[in-house]
Amino acid sequence: MAACLRAFHPLIPVIASGLRGAWQELVELQTLALPAGLAEIRGELEGDAMAIDNQLMCCPGLRKMHLETAQVGARLDILHCVLFPDPRYNLPLFGADVVAGPAGVSAAIVDLSPTGECLQPDLIEALEALPQRPYSERREVPAWGSIFSKQVLFARLTTAEEERWFEGDLLAFHRIFLQAVRAATPEPASSDAVQQRWKKQQHYCAQQRRNDKTRRVLEVAFDPQWADNYIQNLLFDDPPAPCDP
Repeated sequence: MAACLRAFHPLIPVIASGLRGAWQELVELQTLALPAGLAEIRGELEGDAMAIDNQLMCCPGLRKMHLETAQVGARLDILHCVLFPDPRYNLPLFGADVVAGPAGVSAAIVDLSPTGECLQPDLIEALEALPQRPYSERREVPAWGSIFSKQVLFARLTTAEEERWFEGDLLAFHRIFLQAVRAATPEPASSDAVQQRWKKQQHYCAQQRRNDKTRRVLEVAFDPQWADNYIQNLLFDDPPAPCDP
């Protein structure tokens, strides 16, 4: 992680380290080049310094693994991670976000978002076997959140204990997902199932681009054109058409 403005909320570096550590066990893990100027981004939001650091990886089964950590002055710390599958593999999308401020973690979400009609039964079984934590403030997904599974975990974290719960739950979702990645094998790019998963991933990206909160922060810190480029070409770029090697 690049040098930051100050110490992150402690939950963010712990989760980021856990994600990166698990990635090292994947076969043929490779670093992806970031678009020019987007590895380390520095700006200003209403008088406060803003810093964004990005990392991109890939491996067989995953076309893009994106981890973003960001700070907005003394007010916001953000972790954003999405693992985008190669549509030739029958895999969901892994997504996680943590938003923390002076009052604590206002939003913590993790999900395996389906690329078919629903999650595969073995993934549902594995997720539902996890401990069911009594989070005190579960949150409703936004209006555009039809892309999430029924197993999505979305909460405000009100205590240090809930933060520990969420760390464990997020990394458990991630572990279940990576087990599926390791077991998956590619299908012919022209098959109906692959084409359907590609369209479903396009829909996922389009719905995520409707998140006005993300866009507003980036527009104020930089400008609308920059924000649009960042969202369209890094955060939620459309997946390329699947093709056989």
